[in-house]
Amino acid sequence: MLPVLSDEVRDALAARRPVVALESTIISHGMPWPQNAETARLIEAEVRAHGATPATIAVIDGIPRAGLDPAMLERLGRDRGVVKASSRDLAAAFTRRATAGTTVSATMILAELAGIPVFATGGVGGVHRGAETSFDISADLVELGRTGTAVVCAGVKSILDIPKTLEFLETQRVPVLAYGTDDFPAFYSRTSGLKADHRFDTPAEIAEVIHHHRALGAGTGLLIANPIPAEHAIELHAEIAVAVAEAAARGIGGKALTPFLLARLNEITAGRSLSANIALVRNNARLAAQIAVALAALTAG
Repeated sequence: MLPVLSDEVRDALAARRPVVALESTIISHGMPWPQNAETARLIEAEVRAHGATPATIAVIDGIPRAGLDPAMLERLGRDRGVVKASSRDLAAAFTRRATAGTTVSATMILAELAGIPVFATGGVGGVHRGAETSFDISADLVELGRTGTAVVCAGVKSILDIPKTLEFLETQRVPVLAYGTDDFPAFYSRTSGLKADHRFDTPAEIAEVIHHHRALGAGTGLLIANPIPAEHAIELHAEIAVAVAEAAARGIGGKALTPFLLARLNEITAGRSLSANIALVRNNARLAAQIAVALAALTAG
């Protein structure tokens, strides 16, 4: 099922103007009300301020949509009945006429169907700690290996096993590009202690990589790692260890794990982690818009 486009998104795509896809689980499951809806509006404004059209993606009453009106955004933020849809859940959500926030993997599929090549999020899912026994590996990584969307993020969350996540991305043939740094960022932190595959220092260079990668017919997405701004970076190693241990003790896993850990970190840090999360998502939206503008110019040329 093709996404229903808002008038703004439809007009931009028809005119080949730059568009940036945005995911919606950050609204439905990533942040508390009212910061979730406020952040969604800030992210859309950031995209517009840098020359692109925002296309927040979600499923509303069983209909996939790219571009949401204010009432839809508020519903995603307020309604506790909104479900969390990964790529494997989309068909069921359509059939049940459900309203769902879309994860990275689901947003990638719908963005690709809509013809939107650039997507901004906070952080992608990855290989969870203890995956050697739990087999808990995010569908985001598999989707990056099969769907051609370029995903701008702040790396992967430091609640994950980052070395295994990077190994999995290599196996999936997904290029990992770092913006303005040699290091692979870890969401709240500017570095994970690991190196990215490639460093590029301008949005235009990254747009050119996307253009060549798609022209090759590689069939995979690209992961563009954009470090959190230095003034908002925080180190949460001890706090993350506490939250992970609590989740394990309570038997929380699967789809419920990341929302639990993010909420618990917000409690433990007295809101510092939420402020950092908002800052990094806005930063990613800004870079994604700049890349989309450069890619649209390159394609037109």
